[in-house]
Amino acid sequence: MFPEELETDRLRLEAITHDRVDTFDLYRHTAHDAPDIEEITEHLSWTPHTTPKETKEFIDMSEKNRAEAAGSEYIIRPKEGEDGAGEIAGTTGLNVKWETRTGSLGLWLRKPFWGRGYSGERASVLMELAFDRLDLELVAVEHLAGNEKSRRAIEKYVEAHGGQYDGILRNRHPDGDVVRDAHRFTVSREQWAESRE
Repeated sequence: MFPEELETDRLRLEAITHDRVDTFDLYRHTAHDAPDIEEITEHLSWTPHTTPKETKEFIDMSEKNRAEAAGSEYIIRPKEGEDGAGEIAGTTGLNVKWETRTGSLGLWLRKPFWGRGYSGERASVLMELAFDRLDLELVAVEHLAGNEKSRRAIEKYVEAHGGQYDGILRNRHPDGDVVRDAHRFTVSREQWAESRE
């Protein structure tokens, strides 16, 4: 149901499966001692991995979600000609709630890959997957309150695809001893189609 690989002008997205992604390579970038990991995960819903076993379990979960048509996670790799070509730049995903015909986008990037416009580029190809291939009606994306970098990137690509800001979702994500608010944006199939004309 979900392609094993997606491409944009500058990026290659590879399905996170044990056949395609080395556990230890991914662990190097998601580990508790990876460069800039505290800053990277400050506004994310996952915490750094303490062992390679956690990374293996993440890949296991990704494979299970793909098999059950619940969604697909992808490794992001810059293509030839980009700084860091072939490296793991981060991960992204499209999770599907079939009962509401909605796909939800997720993303994290290593700090050397911030500020390059990769967020919008991968969002475009995932929206195409959601609307053209999976026949969904809505794509949603959220960011935690206080994450200004994500907010700016999301606003830019949501506006480019005709979407909108839906509002704040109070007490959306548990984070240690607190529960954090999230901001939600959406693009409907109709808005997306109009933006491509």
